[in-house]
Amino acid sequence: MADGVTIRQRGMGFFRVATIATAMLVSACASIVPRGAPPGQQAPPVDRPAPTRPAPVTPGLPQDDSRHRIALLVPLTGTNARVGQSLANATQLALLDTKSEAVRITNYDTARGAGAAAQAAIRDGNRLILGPLLAEDVRAVAPIARAARVPVLSFSNDTDVAGDGAFVMGYTPAQSIERVVEHARRAGVTQFAGLIPTGLYGRRASTSFLRAVEDAGGQVVSLQTFDRNPRSISAAITKLSATSPYQAVLIADGVQTAAGAVPVLRRSEGGRTARVLGTELWNADSGVGGNAALNGAWYASVSNDLYRQYAGKYRARFGSAPYRLSSMGYDAVLLTVRIARDWRVGSVFPMSRLTDNDGFAGLDGPFRFGRDGIAERALEVNEVRGGATVTVSEAPKAFGR
Repeated sequence: MADGVTIRQRGMGFFRVATIATAMLVSACASIVPRGAPPGQQAPPVDRPAPTRPAPVTPGLPQDDSRHRIALLVPLTGTNARVGQSLANATQLALLDTKSEAVRITNYDTARGAGAAAQAAIRDGNRLILGPLLAEDVRAVAPIARAARVPVLSFSNDTDVAGDGAFVMGYTPAQSIERVVEHARRAGVTQFAGLIPTGLYGRRASTSFLRAVEDAGGQVVSLQTFDRNPRSISAAITKLSATSPYQAVLIADGVQTAAGAVPVLRRSEGGRTARVLGTELWNADSGVGGNAALNGAWYASVSNDLYRQYAGKYRARFGSAPYRLSSMGYDAVLLTVRIARDWRVGSVFPMSRLTDNDGFAGLDGPFRFGRDGIAERALEVNEVRGGATVTVSEAPKAFGR
């Protein structure tokens, strides 16, 4: 979920330090006969210091017995380099803000191979991996990390890669859809419709939508899929109009797609007064509030209150705006620093701490990991209104037991 950026694939490299150590053996003492000494008379022995064996040179990072070694695996070159660098900057800013002396973070580039990056990180003695960003990179990293008993806190939102030591911090569509449907149902909506894009995200959004409406006691009267082009969207909206009346319609795609669909929806028989619902993708677009076509629409997302403060500090330090998902890098460091208080340096990371029921605080509000390794987040509901976004249902401050 980057600000208007499509995240793509590939590449990484790592360095090796060759070890070359030679020692020359010399005699501990020698007998020296000065010129002109009487025959048979030997000079007193001269003591020489015993040779010292040089300390071994080992591959990887220098020894550090006072701090926890944490690896950040993100793309630092290639197509997604700017997103990866934003995450790396966020972790640096978090360390500065917390003034933590207990944690050292080393960056590893996944752009030339996530598996190679993970192997280098583990050889260097890192006990926790933050990242990677892409689901396919998590699949490459997870078994390598698992064998070394190193947990992985990924920034992916693909729930299929979670579990068995791999955790997903990304914002998942299921949670945002459930939250906005729940809010709509409380507002009196009983009849729902859905416009769902083809592809993996659409399939997951569709499943989540059907389940959320059923759990809320509502009814999905129509669910239509579309390809991401105006003609396909228009055809899907026409099919919606041929069904029973609906009070709200979920457009399970980004802001630009939704903004293009709404005028067509308003001209259709069934969509003139329907409440438009969005997903967590909308929060990645900083211009969502100013999009007049979406006026009155609801969507659920993490809170932006603390993020705005963070974004200001980020700009001041790095001279550019952060990517929206970089807050996950910041929050991953906050989590690590908290656990580090009771984690002995050099020991295996206490993985059971990641599933503490109380969860963790972050820029994006409270979150906690379930036994499935997926981050559960406290979400608010926002409304697009008059050129801005207004919170119409606040996120819970903490999780109930």
